[in-house]
Amino acid sequence: MNHPASLTFARGLLPDQEQKQAALGYLNEAWAEARHDGVDGDCLAQASLFAAFAELVRTYGEDAVAKFVEGLPARVRNGEFSTGLAKQ
Repeated sequence: MNHPASLTFARGLLPDQEQKQAALGYLNEAWAEARHDGVDGDCLAQASLFAAFAELVRTYGEDAVAKFVEGLPARVRNGEFSTGLAKQ
């Protein structure tokens, strides 16, 4: 995986939105590599969700994350996670 020099050099200095865009780029690269190696998309999705929720729990605690996920059904139904409509 190639990391742009500007991101490596300025790590921690990027505004929040730029960090999210950079993170999404890294995840898309890792996802593509895993798919190329034959890992099933559903397995990737479940592993990604587990890793994401584990990090959120480490950062914010179980109660805060539980409250956050209560809003996910409406966001899914609203199309926030539909291909081509991601509202990061």
